Amino acid sequence: MSALQRLFGRDTKFYDFIEASAAAAKASTAELALLVPKVTPDSPPEILTELAQCRRRHKRVSQETTEALCKTFVTPLEREDIEDLSSALYKISKNVEKIGERLTVAPPGMKKETIAVQVEMLGKAADVVQQMVGKLRAGRHGEEIKDEYEQLQTIEGDADKLMNELLRELYRGDSDPRVVVFLKDLYELLEKGIDRCRDAGYVVFHVALKYS
Repeated sequence: MSALQRLFGRDTKFYDFIEASAAAAKASTAELALLVPKVTPDSPPEILTELAQCRRRHKRVSQETTEALCKTFVTPLEREDIEDLSSALYKISKNVEKIGERLTVAPPGMKKETIAVQVEMLGKAADVVQQMVGKLRAGRHGEEIKDEYEQLQTIEGDADKLMNELLRELYRGDSDPRVVVFLKDLYELLEKGIDRCRDAGYVVFHVALKYS
């Protein structure tokens, strides 16, 4: 590709970047799902290595996106949209890493089964976001992106209802106070992760509306 083509926005690298970023966000949620059954309060720090690597790889993609924006005169999407989407996607991986870190300090008596549904919802939300991002390149899938954004909103709404149910069970039970505090914090982190996916999905939806 010539310098002139890159200058006037025919370079597709920005689609490559945001698609790689969405894939990295999805990879982090998949790694979290694998981590949950294995992690214990006695686990060595190395158990978080793969999760941390997911976040670092995502950070590199985010940095490369920023550098490319600084060097490119005209972009295929508005640069503010590219920046917003890159940032929103990276926040998913950062949040997921925090969830993994928190799991390693769980108090005795914490039952990991209680977070299984939230972890699954987080993975589904990240998967929908990745599908939405993948449709931006073609620029002709406005209705499909709208439908997928509605799926994200449904997942987020279901997650809110589940959060209330989990807290109700937690506060009405007789668990160790340390477990109550820990689980409340963990539930909130997982819900925040799902919210991060919804936020990224909103940016994609907003961009799709602009270019439809």
